[in-house]
Amino acid sequence: MTTQHRGRQSICFASPPSIKAAASVVGKKEGEGPLKTYFDLVSQDTKFAQSSWEKAENQMQKLALQTVLKKASLTNQDLDVIFSGDLLNQCIGSNFSLRGTGIPALGLYGACSTMAESLLMASAAISGGYAACAAALTSSHFASSERQYRFPLGYGGQRTPTAQWTVTGSGAIVLQAEGRGPYITGATVGTIVDKGIKDANNMGAAMAPAAYETIRAHFDDFSLAPEDYDLIVTGDLGKLGKELVIELFRRDGVSIASRYDDCGTMIYDLKKQDVHCGGSGCGCSAVVLCGFLLRQMALRKLNRVLFCGTGALLSPVSTQQGESVPSVCHAVSIRSERS
Repeated sequence: MTTQHRGRQSICFASPPSIKAAASVVGKKEGEGPLKTYFDLVSQDTKFAQSSWEKAENQMQKLALQTVLKKASLTNQDLDVIFSGDLLNQCIGSNFSLRGTGIPALGLYGACSTMAESLLMASAAISGGYAACAAALTSSHFASSERQYRFPLGYGGQRTPTAQWTVTGSGAIVLQAEGRGPYITGATVGTIVDKGIKDANNMGAAMAPAAYETIRAHFDDFSLAPEDYDLIVTGDLGKLGKELVIELFRRDGVSIASRYDDCGTMIYDLKKQDVHCGGSGCGCSAVVLCGFLLRQMALRKLNRVLFCGTGALLSPVSTQQGESVPSVCHAVSIRSERS
């Protein structure tokens, strides 16, 4: 039997799936940032005409799914499976948005790494012959995340300098066995990394070591180097986490700064939008990928991208019990050419 396993923790897809279409839906603040022209839908109402923040997140996912299916000229019935997840308890953002659609659904929780994780799983299903058409879907909402993880916004607590702003946004991608690309050619499954950081307002420092470990494993498993990619992009480490990743590689004698960026520093104007260290949340890397990065690939301004979703695997309960913040990073190789 031909194996698609590579090295310690990577996959080389024998039949690389093709990205058929992608869609991005964001809120008002994201629509005021430097990537505003790349999103499919920008809502001026952060509640998306719903009665609660959580229902607004449901609505964002519905809009992202409807938009990507329309762009792909498909219907719900054309999807063999959808992989989805979000930050809310029991993934209610995804599960409630998909009820009544009739789409076979597999829920995921990778925190802010969910876009990369869902892409990895959808690609594996297609390359393995288990599906011909699959979708990846995720979201986050600033207010629903603050309500769950930190404190009511009305409390007026002061945000620390290392804090990041949870992106209000949803991204969706449809993959097919055949198509014009770009293609998901490989992936690296992350390990759980915990360096003992307990500050829930310093996610960049908690997740940076996981990003470093996964990117390094990807290079080792595929015998690659930073120069083999036009861009290596992490999910939502923000300004501090991005600097830490560059420093960790520098200690190895590897320079990645010229080919590396982070979605958390790309989506907002860090000087003008008062987001401290940048963006975070499942929606951060999702909308940057679905809105900006894939558009750059379609224009052939980028041909080889390593998309590395990062996630802090904490919960309100673990924080209350004084636990540290374990993190994970999953990497997906996206290329314009199938080979």
